[in-house]
Formats: sequence, structure tokens, C-alpha cells
Amino acid sequence: MSVSIVGDRTIRRVNRDYLARDHATNVISFSLREGDWGEVTPHALGDVIISADTAAREAEAGGMEPFERLCFLLLHGILHLCGYDHERSGEAEARKMEHKERELFRILKKEGLLLNPTGS
Repeated sequence: MSVSIVGDRTIRRVNRDYLARDHATNVISFSLREGDWGEVTPHALGDVIISADTAAREAEAGGMEPFERLCFLLLHGILHLCGYDHERSGEAEARKMEHKERELFRILKKEGLLLNPTGS
């Protein structure tokens, strides 16, 4: 899996060029296990691209640390790569994904695995 942390301008360009959505977003995932070439690299999940700019705004609005928001978005992107979907599969699947990401995020926090590398 590759992870890229970019700014709003870059994620907007990726969103526009590959998903036909001309706006910045918080996270985009591209699976390497789907489509005609899904068997080429069977051990690779895909790519996760996160906008640090959007993550910082969302962290401030939600009263959380920016690093935690980045981690949450990474987890969200990984769940997409594992087959979870909240956009095309209906409300029940969206709730299932939301439940799983919150459950995993709580576990990571409880186990101390979300330590901010800057110490703040």
C-alpha cells in the first residue's frame, strides 16, 4: 500500500482527473485489487491519498488533534481498500463501515498506537 499526504490543490487535481469530481476532499483510495489488472500485484492493497489541509480543517472543526484526524482518514482509506464502501452500497453498508472505522480507531487509541510523533 502506498500513502501520500498532499495539499488541497493536489487532491483536487487527483479527484478531478480520476473521479470527475472537481473539488478538494479529505481522502481518496485507489484499489489495486479491482478491475482488469487486479491480479498483477495480489499482495498490494492500493493507494491512499490524504489532504493534510482538509484534515487540519476537519480536526479543528471536530475538536481533535490534526495527527489523530490524519490517522482516522488513513484508516478510512484502508477500509475502502479492504472492500468497505459508504458511497455506492447503501445506508446499511455505510453504517457498517462507520462502525468498523470507529471500532478500530478506539482500539488504536486504547492501545496507545496513535502517538503523535511531534509529542503534542
